[in-house]
Amino acid sequence: MMLYHPACALVVFTAKGSASPYIEYYDMDEAGSPVNPHPLSVREAQSLAKALDTTGQAAKAFLKPEGFLPTGVLHIDPSGNGSVLWHTKPQIQRLHFTESLGLESCEVNLPALVWKADRKQLQLFALVTKAKPKANTPLYHAPFFNFYSNGNVCMGNVDIRIGSAASLEEFVKAWESYFFGSYFSHHIDSHNPVKGNLTSLYRDLMDKGHPFPADALVKTRLTVKDLL
Repeated sequence: MMLYHPACALVVFTAKGSASPYIEYYDMDEAGSPVNPHPLSVREAQSLAKALDTTGQAAKAFLKPEGFLPTGVLHIDPSGNGSVLWHTKPQIQRLHFTESLGLESCEVNLPALVWKADRKQLQLFALVTKAKPKANTPLYHAPFFNFYSNGNVCMGNVDIRIGSAASLEEFVKAWESYFFGSYFSHHIDSHNPVKGNLTSLYRDLMDKGHPFPADALVKTRLTVKDLL
């Protein structure tokens, strides 16, 4: 076991009415007592900043799985803002709507989805099958409001906060929570992601509780490999 000994100490002084503190640097003698007090120098400040910098540790932890790789994850890129590509099976989720749509918040059956996100932006597509997608699996427009035609999601005023040291599981869970916790309000640029009327489709799903009809999805020109 490594034994550490005190080598120096910092004392921060503040004055009433002043926002700027004064910092003194103390060396430690062999008995562990502070000696040689002097104002904190630039060199000492730089050395302290380097010791306290956790950027490298955060970068190493970002998007690192907490255990085995989750089965739904298709691709991970931990560089920069990072990005993850993952798949969710058909599921029942509670969706929230603004009053302007005339829809009550309710649980509905959703198709399988393919998600791609970095720390700032989410892109989402649907699948017509339940199987885990492959590189050449075709993508369909996600059947939701607030979407651009390229699959990007308008998150409105949702405060997206993905930590720089977030684990893979935390990253995925955060984005799914942000998305399903947001309120759907309108089509963007007249983009209709389904065949027919999306509002009527939701009402039918709410009333009957049927699985999401795959034949209502609209195919894009993309496959999963285009998201890599």
